[in-house]
Amino acid sequence: MISTRRALAILLCSALSAQAPLRAQRTAATVRADALWAAMADSINAITRAVDATFGVSIVDLTDGRSFDVNGDSVFKTASTIKIAILAELFRQDGGGSARRDVRGDGAPPARLDDPYTVDRKDLVGGSGIMGRFSPGVTRLTNRDLAAMMVSVSDNSATNILIERVGMENVNALFSARGLAVTRLRRNMMDTKAAEAGRENTASPREFSAFLVALHRGDVLGTPLTEEFFRLLSLGKASYIPRFIPGNVRIANKPGELGGVRNDAGVVFVAGRPFAISMFTIRASDERAAENAIARIAFEAWKCFDTLARN
Repeated sequence: MISTRRALAILLCSALSAQAPLRAQRTAATVRADALWAAMADSINAITRAVDATFGVSIVDLTDGRSFDVNGDSVFKTASTIKIAILAELFRQDGGGSARRDVRGDGAPPARLDDPYTVDRKDLVGGSGIMGRFSPGVTRLTNRDLAAMMVSVSDNSATNILIERVGMENVNALFSARGLAVTRLRRNMMDTKAAEAGRENTASPREFSAFLVALHRGDVLGTPLTEEFFRLLSLGKASYIPRFIPGNVRIANKPGELGGVRNDAGVVFVAGRPFAISMFTIRASDERAAENAIARIAFEAWKCFDTLARN
């Protein structure tokens, strides 16, 4: 008769033997993933070195949280990329997420996606491609319409109206609630006086990717509105991230540009392996080269995550 102790030892050995192939598979998968990440990092570093600009890059695997950064904690001008956060705050006030809907310090009611707006000539600023074509006092829109213009054609008038409606202080409170220290909305679009006074909209790549991760997880808006948020952010637009990525890949992003500045950030929904990516540049002597570099970095990231998903 086998003793109880010996029987337990036999069972333990059997269990360990059964787990050995699984451990080997996990080890092989980890080795492959490490090699893919290393190749991606080498390619991205080579791209950034070849262009006369300062780059900031942050890439986060939305499956396991692994990340890669170049100047991840450096502070950059956001240009229009900050509009992602304005959109998020509009959706949050409409009713999503764990944060309260009535956080406005000025006592105003929270903004709703379907709140109406009548075009007013005084609201028009430079970069108002579509808004400037509407009839003042006649054309009626909703905040959702303004948001679509802000995302798809980066309409600055629509953006400024939404900043007024959601409250700049609430956008920044949203950043603070996520623990972001340097990512801030400090001025309206086309407010050159504020920019000259040093009130610039800023972010670090690592913080902005962290914000995208929180949005993707549903921490900011909750499940019901998160998908709608990313659908709106996925509206077609002229941008850099999609330039070399296959057209059937869904991309929710917002580019931005100023003199010597080229940015793009968002979520690339690789089937089975989505990732967040934030890319910022300053002091670009050749802005076209900076744009192309951003597109190539996004493509290298897509190749890595597409291979991970297939494996």
